[in-house]
Amino acid sequence: MPINALAFDVNGTLIDILTDESLEEIYRALRHFLTYQGVDLSRSDLRDLYFRLMKDQLRASPESYPEYDAVDIWRTILREYQTDYTRRLPAATLETMPLFLAQMYRAISRRRLQLYPYMREALDRLRGRFPMAIVTDAQSAYAWGELDHVGLTDYFHPIIVSGDVGYRKPDRRLFQAALDAMEVTAGETLFVGNDMYRDIYGAQQAGMQALMFNSPQGDKTYGDTSPDFTISDYRELLPLLGL
Repeated sequence: MPINALAFDVNGTLIDILTDESLEEIYRALRHFLTYQGVDLSRSDLRDLYFRLMKDQLRASPESYPEYDAVDIWRTILREYQTDYTRRLPAATLETMPLFLAQMYRAISRRRLQLYPYMREALDRLRGRFPMAIVTDAQSAYAWGELDHVGLTDYFHPIIVSGDVGYRKPDRRLFQAALDAMEVTAGETLFVGNDMYRDIYGAQQAGMQALMFNSPQGDKTYGDTSPDFTISDYRELLPLLGL
C-alpha cells in the first residue's frame, strides 16, 4: 500500500541521546537542593526512594504496558518528607517544584543529546509532503524540552507522549492516537523506530508498516517479528518514499 503518512519514535530514532541514572552527582545535587526546601535525605536514601516509588507506580497500574510519572514521584517525596519549614514555603513554589526536580534529574543524568546525521535534511524534504507524528515512550517533563532543544517540535503534529496517558508502546492506543490526529489509516502509514518490540512489533500490531532505523540503541530482535524496511542512514529513507 502506498505510504501517505509517517510517524516516528524519538530516542534512538530521531535523537541520539545518552543518559546515566546511576551517576552519584544526580542524587548529591538533588539532595543538596532539597535541604533548602526543608527535606533532609541522604544521597543513597533519595536514590533508593526514587526507584522504589517508580516501581510502586508501575505495580499499581492496571495497564499491560505501564508508564511511570516522574513528576508525581517528586510530588510524593515532597509530601511524605516535608517539614514545618517546607510547609511555610510559598504555595506557588511547592506547586512547581516537582516539575523542576524531574527536569533537574534528567538534565544532570543526560550525557548526550543530538540529532542523528542527515535527520534534519530528511525532515525538511518530508515536511509539507506527508503528515508526520511522533509516538514516544517518555515523560512530558523531558520530551518537549529535548525536542525543542534540537529544533524538532515544528515538524510534527501530533506529538504523543506515553507519560501523558500512563501506558507505553507497544500499546496500540498510542499509535491509534497518532493516526486519528493525522486523519489517516494505519495501512497507509509508516512508523519509523529503533526497537523491534516497542516500535516495530507495536506498529505492525496496530496495522502500520514499520521501518527499523538501525541505531545502536534499542532491541533488534523480538520473536519472529521483522520490519518491512530497514535503514542505517536517513539518506536511505527518501528513496523509499519516492523522493
